[in-house]
Amino acid sequence: MCEPSNAPHVSKEPISVRGWIADVEGAPKAPTSDLDFARRAQLYQSTNVWVDNAPYVSGGVAENGAFILLDVPPGNVTVTFSAPGAANARLVLQNIPGNADVFVPALLLKSDSVALADPKGVKVRLAAQIDKPTPTNLTAIVAGLTVPVVNTPIAKMIDRHDYPEPPGTLHPIAIVK
Repeated sequence: MCEPSNAPHVSKEPISVRGWIADVEGAPKAPTSDLDFARRAQLYQSTNVWVDNAPYVSGGVAENGAFILLDVPPGNVTVTFSAPGAANARLVLQNIPGNADVFVPALLLKSDSVALADPKGVKVRLAAQIDKPTPTNLTAIVAGLTVPVVNTPIAKMIDRHDYPEPPGTLHPIAIVK
């Protein structure tokens, strides 16, 4: 049986969208750093994420606030986060080329949008068979910020399928005998 041409499908040039949530705008801070860490962990566990008009995206939000979304269609994309205090925080991506990796560190979720807490850390990369990162003549727009698209050596793109590690993430302690 033939599948209708308007049926949802995965792009042949999917992008990855990665980063982490810093917090929700206006969320009350806990009185101690340990309690605030626990508050944010609960926030991240309660957060849902989806991509509008992309039924087959994989990924999610980790307990430390890191997120990864794979198989996202290129072009103009809206990623929506739903968290306590930010029911529809929309991360709008525009002009994203196929096969790009979009890295968005330290998102601050708002009720209907996001703020970039680290705009200088936002990157849009394309894998290329080159020796060092090289600018393209392309730009993308991430949450209203114009970002240059950079060709990046394939060897430096191995992280594009991994959850990023937010600063201050706790690591298990190795016990050496």
